[in-house]
Amino acid sequence: MQVTYVIVVAIITYVLGALTKLKWNKVPNKFIPIQNVIIAIISTLICFFTKLEPNFIQAFVLCFTATMGAGGMSGLVKTFKKEEETNNNLQE
Repeated sequence: MQVTYVIVVAIITYVLGALTKLKWNKVPNKFIPIQNVIIAIISTLICFFTKLEPNFIQAFVLCFTATMGAGGMSGLVKTFKKEEETNNNLQE
């Protein structure tokens, strides 16, 4: 069942991310954790009411962990790319 959580979280994240990009050009980075919590809540409700997980608390913890992990990985990739660009600029 854990793979199903990831799929639900991924779809919700994609939809909300697309809406954010279409409606607002640039959302400040300080609001991304709030967006992740909203994604976790929506994903939790979907998983709970579709009976993917009968325990609401467990569904929330799994969905919350998945969204925060994805947000952390995204931040890590952005940081790595910035450092790489900085190093390339320093070498030139």
